[in-house]
Amino acid sequence: MLDTHKAVRQIDPVWGRITQEAEDAVAKQPLMGGLIHACILHHKTLDKALSYRIAAKLCSNEMSMVILREIVDEAYDSDPSLIDAARADLMAVYERDPACHRLLQPILYFKGYQAVQAYRVGHWLWQQGDWDLAYFFQMRISEIFGVDIHPAARIGKGIMIDHAHSIVIGETAVVGDNVSMLHSVTLGGTGKEEEDRHPKIADGVLIGAGAKVLGNIKVGHCSRIAAGSVVLQEVPPCTTVAGVPAKIVGEAGCAQPAVSMNQVLSAK
Repeated sequence: MLDTHKAVRQIDPVWGRITQEAEDAVAKQPLMGGLIHACILHHKTLDKALSYRIAAKLCSNEMSMVILREIVDEAYDSDPSLIDAARADLMAVYERDPACHRLLQPILYFKGYQAVQAYRVGHWLWQQGDWDLAYFFQMRISEIFGVDIHPAARIGKGIMIDHAHSIVIGETAVVGDNVSMLHSVTLGGTGKEEEDRHPKIADGVLIGAGAKVLGNIKVGHCSRIAAGSVVLQEVPPCTTVAGVPAKIVGEAGCAQPAVSMNQVLSAK
């Protein structure tokens, strides 16, 4: 198996690095060997490892791990963009989260990353018209990770959800590429409307902890939403909004706030 991993490192440097980190982790702490072998070293590719991890997390007496792995494998085989997004998400977490020191960590330990990858499979099921299975994925993701994303929501790649506690993303929400958000963020509606009723988050947006963005409103690219804000109106690109209700308090402060993760508001 180790020889196989060496060959894989030449073909897929990212997966190769993950397997090297896994081998190093087992050597340092043999008690982790069972988990790390099951989740990483027993697999030849990232998609197979993620399939195992998602199935292991979401399985229950109602749906076996074997069946869930078959579903995830079918999704990955049918739509390679799911793995492209998983790779982009992985690098986003590694580059933006100061607590992430290895590519291994999000796959094994970070529920934000795991929840987003499971959502992506649920979204694929929704697109196939398999709504009940998609709802099952939504239910289990909410139960296991505390992240409630409707499978119809559209989410881009390069996504980081830090801490990922009490995240809610509604049915008609759209999230662009390279967006970062922290815990307790809600992208919700404002009432009982049944049509397009949830926010549209453009590329490169940073959403602070506890922020609520409500209604079918646009949040412009590379903008910042301060922690604890309640956003009820459109946010222009490259600006910072804060408060309840949120108002523009300045510029975004940098070209890529979702990457810099700088949440400090400049003094007036």
